[in-house]
Amino acid sequence: MDTAAQRDTALRSVGGPARYGRMAQALHWLTALLVAAVLPLAWIATNLAKEDPAKPVVFQFHKSVGLTILALVVLRILWRALHPPPPDTVEPAGLALIGRINHWLLYAVFLLMPVSGYLLSAYNGNTTQFFYLFPIPGFAKDKALQETFASVHLAGQYAVYALVGLHIAATIWHAAIRRDAVLARMLPGRSG
Repeated sequence: MDTAAQRDTALRSVGGPARYGRMAQALHWLTALLVAAVLPLAWIATNLAKEDPAKPVVFQFHKSVGLTILALVVLRILWRALHPPPPDTVEPAGLALIGRINHWLLYAVFLLMPVSGYLLSAYNGNTTQFFYLFPIPGFAKDKALQETFASVHLAGQYAVYALVGLHIAATIWHAAIRRDAVLARMLPGRSG
C-alpha cells in the first residue's frame, strides 16, 4: 500500500504536484491576509469605548477590508470558473469531497459576511468610507432590518471561525501528518 511519502516522491519525480496558477495563489494568500486583518479590526472596534474617537475609524477600516474581501472572493470565483483548479491529490475520495465542500462554504461565508456587515451598517443609517477614498451611502434607518443583518453577521462570524479553523487544521494535517503535496499546490514554485 502506498504511503503519503511514496506518493509525494512519485509526484516530485514527474515534476512535482500540479499547482494552482500564480493568480489563484495570489488571490488565495491575499484573501487569507485580509481575513487575518479583518477579524482583529472587528474585535478592536467592538471593544473600544463608545466615546473613543478611534472607534469609528477602526470600524471604517474593518468595513473597507471586508468589502475588499468581497471583491476578491467574487474575482476568485470568476477566476476559478475560467481556470479550473489542478486535479485533487491522491487521497480518499471522501476527504477530497470534504475539502471541496469546505472551500465552497468558505467562498459563501466570505460573500455573506461583507454583504451582511454592509447592510447591518447601512440600515443603521451609516455611510461606509471605503478606506476614506470614497463613500458608500447607507439607507434610511430600519431597526428590524438592521437587527436581522446583525444576527446574520454574528452567525457568519462563527461560521468563519469554524471553516477557517477546519481549513488550517486540514493544511497542518496534510503537511505534518500525511506529509503530502497538498500545501505545495498553493505555494509559489515550479509548476508540475
